[in-house]
Amino acid sequence: MVKTSSKPMPAATDNSYEDWLFRSYVNQMSSQHSTTALSWRKLYLSRAKLKASSRTSALLSGFAMVALVEISIDKDVPKGLIILFSIVTSLLVSVHLLALMISTCILPHIEAVSNVHNVNAVKESPHEKMESYIQLAWGFSTGVGIILFLAEITIICWVQFISLSLAAAIASTAIVIPVLIVFLIFAAFFYKKLISHKYERSYRDLEDLQQELDQLQQNHSAMDNTLNGSQQIV
Repeated sequence: MVKTSSKPMPAATDNSYEDWLFRSYVNQMSSQHSTTALSWRKLYLSRAKLKASSRTSALLSGFAMVALVEISIDKDVPKGLIILFSIVTSLLVSVHLLALMISTCILPHIEAVSNVHNVNAVKESPHEKMESYIQLAWGFSTGVGIILFLAEITIICWVQFISLSLAAAIASTAIVIPVLIVFLIFAAFFYKKLISHKYERSYRDLEDLQQELDQLQQNHSAMDNTLNGSQQIV
């Protein structure tokens, strides 16, 4: 009786072990695939940010340089306004050139990796280590740079129209200020939504990891019970 009952048990143990091993392999591969997909998503997002930063910075800094060279300043313009114009123009060009330099230095390395048709090539990209610099370039180009650009437009209007018509200078300021307020509200609303979206994604990822951990623990406990049962029968 003992021999006949002990013969099928190794087969059941082997089958359960093979099933557990197969499920563990599938779970590990799915986790690796999810991690790789997340890395590629970050790479494409970093590349898009750097491209947008370089284009925006090149356009706005070029406009500021043209305005600085081509503008004609009358003698009646107050010196304080001229000093303010020079400060804002210098800041505008410097901020956008800094963003352009960061984008130009990092973007070729990301482009070289993104053009490689290999899933594991994402590990060679420096986008994760350079994430702080990418965010810095993105903030300078689309945040600080646009605010300085709006201030530049207002100051140019004052420099050009203050000797001709004070009402025209005030009207330009009255138009730019609401645009600046709308821009700041949109930026705050956008980043709030973006942070909440990232929080929800991270929460879902943690739930998935917790489910995988619970499943692995259940498989491990079932495997231990099977092995203990087979040892007791033998």
